[in-house]
Amino acid sequence: MNPNDDRKKFTTVVAPYLADAHAFARWLTHNRADAEDVVQEACIRAFRALPRFSGPNARAWLLTIVRNTAFTLLKEKKAAALVGLDELSETDRFSVERGNEGDAAGSPEAALIAAADAAKLEAFIAALPAEFREVLVLRDIQGLEYREIAGITGSPIGTVMSRLARARHRLIARMK
Repeated sequence: MNPNDDRKKFTTVVAPYLADAHAFARWLTHNRADAEDVVQEACIRAFRALPRFSGPNARAWLLTIVRNTAFTLLKEKKAAALVGLDELSETDRFSVERGNEGDAAGSPEAALIAAADAAKLEAFIAALPAEFREVLVLRDIQGLEYREIAGITGSPIGTVMSRLARARHRLIARMK
């Protein structure tokens, strides 16, 4: 391939999913700077692997690269576990994870209550073990199918479904 073809393919295969990649990296690393590093490295890896990409689902392919890159970064940093959240304003959180959907809030009181609820839910999700949090984020936040999640995590579909059910059960129990 010539370099212009590589750029065009990157623009059509990878670029549309960069926001999803960044949001997923944020959930995995819980750190804005690390997430940016992960996405940047994942983009480099994806660009290098473009000639070998021929699959139907570029989003799942990119998120697999992001996952592997994040775990490599965390391993290099010798992180014992994926814990803690870096401090984000509600505006940043909504813009990173939900695009501009958060702009449609009603009254200031409703926005404050929604922000508090979102912060609680995010804390509950962050407290989940990594294997549960990962499938929950990929399914319920990123909207991927079980088969795609299985491909990304390298786990059987049954394991994905089990982890998702256990993650949801733990969240519900904590929210009561």
